Amino acid sequence: MAMDAKEIELKSKALAKAAGQNEPSSTIVTILKELQQGVKATEDLLRSTRVGIIVNKLKQHKAPEVARLSSEIVSKWRNEVNKQKAAGSPSGKPAGSPKPSQNGTASPAAATPSDKASKLSVPPDKRSWKADGMEMNQLSNKIRDSCVGLMYDGLCLNTTESPRVILTSALSVEAAAFNAFGPETKEQYRTKIRSLYQNLKNKSNPNLRLRVLSNEVQPDHFVRMSHEELRSAEQREQDRKIQKENMDKAMVAQAERSISTSLQCGKCGQRKVTYTEAQTRSADEPMTLFCTCLNCGKSWRQ
Repeated sequence: MAMDAKEIELKSKALAKAAGQNEPSSTIVTILKELQQGVKATEDLLRSTRVGIIVNKLKQHKAPEVARLSSEIVSKWRNEVNKQKAAGSPSGKPAGSPKPSQNGTASPAAATPSDKASKLSVPPDKRSWKADGMEMNQLSNKIRDSCVGLMYDGLCLNTTESPRVILTSALSVEAAAFNAFGPETKEQYRTKIRSLYQNLKNKSNPNLRLRVLSNEVQPDHFVRMSHEELRSAEQREQDRKIQKENMDKAMVAQAERSISTSLQCGKCGQRKVTYTEAQTRSADEPMTLFCTCLNCGKSWRQ
């Protein structure tokens, strides 16, 4: 059953007190589980009760079970709030809905943010969050909003999905990266975002974008995929063929090279020269010698 704001505030105070007085981790875990089940997160609720701040601090708790559960709760609440921001306000009224005129109907004068969130205005190969007319002040954090924009630009390339769907996915991926590698001040978080962006916009791997947008690849898994996992099946097959060709070449017997003391290197003057013979001209002409000096490495033919 969902808690109201007063209940959440009381639980938050009890949680802060238990953590501050170093009470047993089992006590803290019990309160956290009650909050996990009872809080239906909205941005206003988390902000007014300060429960988000209190639980977030416990991600650094010395007890592993407390730190893990706190991290799960914060990630869950963040995803819920992000989805609400992308879809509209919690009340169900789309964010940025046009104001009604005096007769109660919406003014058709200009495209509203909600219109832009559901319609394409540029060709798929020209899309970006700016071209789609989207706002990137989603998290009230300049660095993180910039990273959401990068994820949006990577996901929207050559797709006809609506801007709203792209934004929801971009917010979820950024949240997963922040939870795994954040805060935003850490280089690891920024490096991961740049790497994901480069892989998403790779024109030779379009299926990656589709898999992320369709949730075939969940955000939490996507941000932890290895370089090899991010590559397309075609790219992996091409690499396999190249490796096989290199292996085949390495296993081919090399032509036996003879060593001569009668041949002299024109560069260093030494007479330590290896050579092979090959018929490169007509059959009635002498064979060509391919020579390499063992002393200085100079190669020539004669």
